[in-house]
Amino acid sequence: MARVFLPQQLHRLTGGAAELELGAEDYRSLMAELDRRYPGFRQAIEQDFALVIDGDIINDPLLETLPPDSEIHFLHRLGGG
Repeated sequence: MARVFLPQQLHRLTGGAAELELGAEDYRSLMAELDRRYPGFRQAIEQDFALVIDGDIINDPLLETLPPDSEIHFLHRLGGG
């Protein structure tokens, strides 16, 4: 199962959970499961959070597969110019 780590900004969506274990084969199934468990999760992260899988920042995660033992982090995007 993939381990999903959430920053404090997202704890309000998960009832305070900072870490989750989910069975998901790819990014789409991961997001579907998160949104099923925590309605509105997908919409809350779309604009402001980046996805990190096993230490790699993924810019376009839609086609990403997830190894069963992967670590997934949602990080608040940095702004600037």
